[in-house]
Amino acid sequence: MVIRENVLRKYQEIQAVLDEDLRITLSHLEMEERAAVLALDGMMEKTCSLIQEIEQDQARLTAALDQTETDPDTMSFFSYSEQPDVQTTDRVVDLLNRTDPSSVRLDEAKTEQMLSLTNNMLVLIRAQTPIMRKLIQSYSSEVRLDPDTAHPKLIISSQGDSAAYTDTWQQLPDLPGRFDTTLNVLSLQGFSFGRHYWEIDVTGKTYWELGVTYPSIPRRGTTESCWLGRGEESWCVEFFDGEYTAWHAAVPHQLPFTRRFSRIGVLCSFPVGLVTFLEADDMTPLFCHCAVTFSDALHLALCPGHDHNGLNSRPVVICNTSAPTSLP
Repeated sequence: MVIRENVLRKYQEIQAVLDEDLRITLSHLEMEERAAVLALDGMMEKTCSLIQEIEQDQARLTAALDQTETDPDTMSFFSYSEQPDVQTTDRVVDLLNRTDPSSVRLDEAKTEQMLSLTNNMLVLIRAQTPIMRKLIQSYSSEVRLDPDTAHPKLIISSQGDSAAYTDTWQQLPDLPGRFDTTLNVLSLQGFSFGRHYWEIDVTGKTYWELGVTYPSIPRRGTTESCWLGRGEESWCVEFFDGEYTAWHAAVPHQLPFTRRFSRIGVLCSFPVGLVTFLEADDMTPLFCHCAVTFSDALHLALCPGHDHNGLNSRPVVICNTSAPTSLP
């Protein structure tokens, strides 16, 4: 009887692991699907715009040709009409290239990894390690914060893995790359291809901002675009007084979460143009920004916020999760 109960309990535990893994995996697949749909919608809008321009060019050419039939003096002006319109031809070729189904690339690398992980499901069940956690953590990249970008009221650890607010304005070199108004700091490393993942510990904090940014983000003065997510150059999630908000291009997205998370994951994927924020303990997506393509290298960006009378004095810490050497 005891053996029966133990076996039943073990299978129930396995089922719970599989159910949780299925939930997380499906949520990420849905996120990828939304990104693909947005990318295709963008291609369709560009295609419609090009078609309209080509139709307008065609109408102008038809009107001009009609005019030549009634006005012989214009024949010499349109003597080139027997030759193809090079600009229109180039646009048609460009349109065909943009709408060629073979040019829509699927995320083959992730698909192969998913298939490999699926084939080893028994190993994962035995280890009780969810697929998506293992996959995302395989993209972990180590970064160090660049103290030359940090606001003078931020203390950057000697290892470059944490940032904390201090009420004292530090006497630091007035470098052009240093934020002088917003409490931001960027990573020393920038990334321009592949997939990259970081986890940041925000335990005990009442205010923080985490995200990624192009190096072109404004850093001087009081302009709002210096804040993370307020310009086209950056994407972020902000936590303030119990509320979570995602930002990009000054557009806020209120998030339906009330629990105070202790560790946030940031995942950027160049192949599909995604910036995803996750609750790192169970890999639940918080918000996904779809950029389709990135135009520059991305740097991790952190803002630990003011201390709020001592309630927000703890630093934000990059956990630098080591990427697994191999996937089971």
